[in-house]
Amino acid sequence: MSLPGIIDWAETQSWCHAMKDCAQDPEWHAEGDVWSHTKMVLHELQALEEWRSLDPQSQTILIFTAIFHDVAKPLTTEVDPVTGRVRSPKHAVRGEHVARSVLRELECDLTTRETIARLVRYHGRPAFLMERDNPSHEVIRLSWFVNNRLLHLFALADTRGRDTDCLERPEENLHFWKMVAEENDCYEHPYPFATDHARFTYFRQTTPSVHYVPHDDFSCTVTMMAGLPGSGKDTWTRKHRNQWPVVSLDQLRSELEVDPTDNQGVVAQEGQERCRRYLRAGTDFVFNATNTLQLTRSRWLDLFADYRARIEIVYIEPPLRTLLRQNSSRTQVVPESVILRLASHCEPPTWLECHRLQVLDGTE
Repeated sequence: MSLPGIIDWAETQSWCHAMKDCAQDPEWHAEGDVWSHTKMVLHELQALEEWRSLDPQSQTILIFTAIFHDVAKPLTTEVDPVTGRVRSPKHAVRGEHVARSVLRELECDLTTRETIARLVRYHGRPAFLMERDNPSHEVIRLSWFVNNRLLHLFALADTRGRDTDCLERPEENLHFWKMVAEENDCYEHPYPFATDHARFTYFRQTTPSVHYVPHDDFSCTVTMMAGLPGSGKDTWTRKHRNQWPVVSLDQLRSELEVDPTDNQGVVAQEGQERCRRYLRAGTDFVFNATNTLQLTRSRWLDLFADYRARIEIVYIEPPLRTLLRQNSSRTQVVPESVILRLASHCEPPTWLECHRLQVLDGTE
């Protein structure tokens, strides 16, 4: 679809209507509403010196990042009752979820969808790099979430796509992001850690050092399954880990006769105890649950890391209609409304959480 066609499509959507009706602070956005700014950013993207050197996929990713980067401002905008200034706190965080939901409905492929969603989430970071205590850590970390080159180019277009001579943070800040990323060899690809364990350890340290290479002294391997109900986690486990013991929270609920709507404390407690048995014995095992929220995953991952386990995460998400069809054929069917609610808050895992990550669309 051409850019004019994408704009025409967007302007038929309810979230775009909300953007048109959402005013911005006139000092930083004299052009007015959010959608007017968005169209200016789209224009500035195509005016970038590097635009023509980008492959069609990268251009598409940047176009949809522009479409969605401020999509959550109507959900977060507030006016300070004292100063009258307009602010939209955490609009990028909310915007990631909105972008993911819209692109899921459009059946965008999983890899492209997550690339766009995370660029939306972190689109404002380059402008603040000079305020960070450790700029190198910031760009190294972000390189494992997004492509720093695409992030830098989008930040340029976002900065230029407004009618104001008073920039909150000058364009030089954005060039500093590029310079630091290039110096750390992570401008066009993720930072090249010496080993997977060096990367895993770096992102778990309070004062990280990219030069520290820990010994790969693992007690066992834990495969964490993650995905919405009906995504195919059980099928993948039977096919690829059929000789491994499995700690399944669904199975524990059945054994303990705990309904999914009941308090899950006893299920989690029993799950932790069974995991500890395998961890203490140095036995490879599968941990199977939805694990679609980063906070929920982190509690289990911390447990596994405490026992020096090598951690791999397998995240499966087929197209939504496929997932709903698979769910309907399960022995224990999850209500569609529950799946849709879980999907709207879903946070797919990242390389920062594990030694190895597989993100699958369920087609294998």
